[in-house]
Order: sequence, then C-alpha cells, then structure tokens
Amino acid sequence: MAKKKWKDLTSRQKGVVVATTTIDTGLRTWAGRDLASRTQEEVNGPKWAWGLGLAMVNSVGILPAVYLIWGRKRVSQ
Repeated sequence: MAKKKWKDLTSRQKGVVVATTTIDTGLRTWAGRDLASRTQEEVNGPKWAWGLGLAMVNSVGILPAVYLIWGRKRVSQ
C-alpha cells in the first residue's frame, strides 16, 4: 500500500492528523515538564528511561499518558 501524500487526504483525514498531532504534542510537553520537575525518588522507574521514551518513541500520545498515570509516584503532603 502506497503512502498517501497530504494533498491526497480528505479534509476529515487532515483534521484527524492535525488533532492527533496536537494532542500528542500537548501530552508530551506536559509529561516532559512534569518529569523534569521531579526527583528520581518521585518517579516510578528510571527517570532517564522515561525521558528517552518521551523524546524518541512515537506513540500517538499513549506513552505520555502512561507516564502521567503510572510513571509518577503519589507525593503525600
């Protein structure tokens, strides 16, 4: 199956691509800033691994959501 070019996509398909990219970018930004503001003790798993994954893995927002839900330890106040 040949890849479609942007000009070959319907308006609806273009909208889905733009919306998905926007959501992914927002989640990655949120997760990256949160990760940067935490110490290693406040993160489940190696902090460097989360950072590398958030920067390199194309997961359409799934990896940032996983980090935000399970990657952070709950801080008791």
